[in-house]
Amino acid sequence: MDRNRLFWASRRGMLELDLVLLPFLDNVYNTLAPADQRRYIQLLEEQDQDLFAWCLRREDPTDPELLRIVQIIRDNTGLQK
Repeated sequence: MDRNRLFWASRRGMLELDLVLLPFLDNVYNTLAPADQRRYIQLLEEQDQDLFAWCLRREDPTDPELLRIVQIIRDNTGLQK
């Protein structure tokens, strides 16, 4: 996915998600391994309410692939425990 499409896919329209996903995209995405970049793109296909719960540690994704990228997001956006 090109950078422009990735930016627009990361903009969710929910301020809380935008404050997590957009800085992650700007500051971390390019440093990820290709497999983790694919996981991020896969993550963007999920529903906003799920992303919100996962990013804010209210729930964890059941899919281990999604859990991996969610954990990377948490670790790099000030959402650590």
